[in-house]
Amino acid sequence: MATESRAGRPKVSSRETLAEAACELFLEQGYDATSVADITQRAGVSRSSFFNYFSSKSDVLWSGLDARVETALAALDRLDADADGSAVEMILVGVVHDFAPDPLALALRNTAAMGVEDELLRDSALRQARLAGGIAAAAKRAGIAEIRADVVGAAYAGALLSSLRIWAVRGAGQSTPEQVLDEAVAVVHEVRWGR
Repeated sequence: MATESRAGRPKVSSRETLAEAACELFLEQGYDATSVADITQRAGVSRSSFFNYFSSKSDVLWSGLDARVETALAALDRLDADADGSAVEMILVGVVHDFAPDPLALALRNTAAMGVEDELLRDSALRQARLAGGIAAAAKRAGIAEIRADVVGAAYAGALLSSLRIWAVRGAGQSTPEQVLDEAVAVVHEVRWGR
């Protein structure tokens, strides 16, 4: 178990350096056995530097997606009564567009090796619920009945998170996140956006 800072690693703190150190440690010793102190030591930065970028160890995995989800929620909030399912789909495409392999993709691909099964299940549900709520609110503003809006919101949010998981598991070069999202949205189309 390597706990010393690597030679040649820059001493300046950065989100990428911390995320890389965290992922290395999660793979080496498991998520639960890795502390914030382990991560900062591996990255060669102070504990306060860690908290400049992340609010928790779990945040290392989710911060890239969280920023994209926040942007999507703001865009969903701006949709007016004329919005339809295609407007929502374009916003979701924006979430996955140019989504490069990151700590979340690595965790989704190496769930068992990192020991993040429970973490991903719990935290995926939180993000899915937030996104579903934003989509459902947009649907309600478009005049869609509450129960249908809730179901459509859940379906679209589930499609997005499922597409990222499947893309990560398939591995680099097999497909793009946009292609997998298209596959997932095709299933959602069976739950039509309408009154």
